[in-house]
Amino acid sequence: MFTARRWWEHKGVQIGIVALAIGGAWAVRQTQGTVLLEIYQGIGRQLQVFQTGPAPEESIRNARILELETRITELAAQNQKLKELLKYVDKEPLASRPIPARVVGRSGDNWWQQVTLNRGTNDGIQEGYIVKGEGGLVGLVKSVTPNTSRVLLISDLQSRVGVNVSRTGAKGILRGDSSSEAILEFSEKVPNVKVGDFVATSNYSQRFPSGLAVGRIKSLDLKKVPTSIAKVDLFPAIRSLDWVSVYPKPVSVDSEAQESQQKPAEQSKIEKSN
Repeated sequence: MFTARRWWEHKGVQIGIVALAIGGAWAVRQTQGTVLLEIYQGIGRQLQVFQTGPAPEESIRNARILELETRITELAAQNQKLKELLKYVDKEPLASRPIPARVVGRSGDNWWQQVTLNRGTNDGIQEGYIVKGEGGLVGLVKSVTPNTSRVLLISDLQSRVGVNVSRTGAKGILRGDSSSEAILEFSEKVPNVKVGDFVATSNYSQRFPSGLAVGRIKSLDLKKVPTSIAKVDLFPAIRSLDWVSVYPKPVSVDSEAQESQQKPAEQSKIEKSN
């Protein structure tokens, strides 16, 4: 008897575990796992009570709130930009006051070549008008419709702008490079320039008024043949244009001279007829 009891004390636990395993397997087979599924679902429901994450409805509501906040922030930023632009426009003389316009068209394959504005001939814009943005010169109006304008950017490969270095007066031609930089080809072989010099439109330019900010010299190649060149960081944020100002095209010196010559001639004709 004593020996049988000792044996049970040593083997009883193992026999119980084996019996429990066999019974569980038999129960799963007979119920096709429904008992385990019920146990799993019960535990899952209990765990959901302790979850801290938002419910699906709350997640959708939070997403909608974030969307509205984003739209409000975007509208506030646009409103601030427009206020600053209008404040700047109000400072201009009435005769040369620019027309505010917004960039509404731009394609990926000509991102650095042209943009479309939401103003046209109905707003007084004509071909040849000057377009400026924050930082300085942006480009030139090349074509217009009643409600839109197409602008050739100074970053376009076909763009050519007469410029000079503000510090020394060294002159040259600025051409676009399809990027936020442009290439300045100097008129003289060894110009008096250095990195960091400011570049503005030249008084020799026929299409742009003089003194419009363009950019700053980033690097120099004074050994370039046939003429020295420089890379210029453009001031206007052409990569991300939004609001711009459109100005009437400048009156050239030749036009002014012709007008001054025509006026005395017309006056003399009037006097003779009288």
